Formats: sequence, structure tokens, C-alpha cells
Amino acid sequence: MRLEAVKNTINKFAQLVLSQAKKNLQQKGSSGALANSLNYKFSEEEKGFVISFFGTEYADFVDKGVKGAINDKSKAIKNQSGQFYAYTNKMPPPSKLDKWIVRKGLAPRNKGKFTGRKIDTVGFKKSIQFLIARSIYSKGIKASLFFTKPFEKEYKSLSQKIVNNFILDISNKIDKK
Repeated sequence: MRLEAVKNTINKFAQLVLSQAKKNLQQKGSSGALANSLNYKFSEEEKGFVISFFGTEYADFVDKGVKGAINDKSKAIKNQSGQFYAYTNKMPPPSKLDKWIVRKGLAPRNKGKFTGRKIDTVGFKKSIQFLIARSIYSKGIKASLFFTKPFEKEYKSLSQKIVNNFILDISNKIDKK
């Protein structure tokens, strides 16, 4: 049996979750790379419908947070396996913070004339990267719940919408016969 109304309901659910998640990221000042990576896949299987959400490797870390190795101020929440993401013995690579540092205006710039002192901007930038990476390692990353909140909000009403549209699909099928 073709359950078109139910399929449409599930697709609308996924689209709403993603649009709200992307809006949350935009409000938090995200660069856009994470938001652009978010997507979903909807498929029919023998026993029902399957919907999968996916994004970049670090999407779940940003959403759930990561416990710090030394001083956990992250307020991380448990992931799908019931565990916390946590830094244990390896800090994030400082080089991955390069674009973020520039976007936040923390990177040194050579503007105008120097006042007699020359500044090594490359070394200074690497120092900033290292200090921020060390801070993230020790304090962790606060859970943003950019995806979890919209998912839970929309999921609350999903079952009733599916039931209503299932009834609609069946009544349409009966009417055609």
C-alpha cells in the first residue's frame, strides 16, 4: 500500500528539523560549513520507513558537547551510546582553529606602520591557536543542542501526525475501491 500522506509527513518532519537546526547554528554565529553539511535520507524498507540525519564528523560534538580533560565546564550530554564525548589524552589540532580565529577577529594583522617593533604574525597566530586548543582540551565544549532541541520538539507531535495521515491514506484507498 502506498502511504503518500505518511511519507509526506515524515519528509516535512525532517525538513523542519533541519531548517530549525540550521537557524540555530546561524544564530550562534556558525561559519556555515556545519549547517551546509546537514542533510537527511528517507527510505522505505520492508518493515517501515527509515530516516537518517547526517552532517560533518564534528556535528555531534557541537550538538552534544565534549567533556574537558582537566576542568569540565562543558555541560556535555550523553551521546547515542549513553556515554559522554570526552578529551582524554589528546587535544584538538590547533591548525583546525585557523579559520575560526580569523572569523572571530583574533588573528593578528599587519595594518599600517609599526611603532618600531616588528611582530611575528605567523608565530603569534600559532600561539593563539595552541592556547585556544589547550583551553578546549581542558575545559571541553559546551553542548549547543542545535539539532537535539528541534528534533525533540518536532518528534513530540510526529506520532499523532503519522496516525492522522495513515487514516487519511487508508480512507483514500477505500474510497478508490
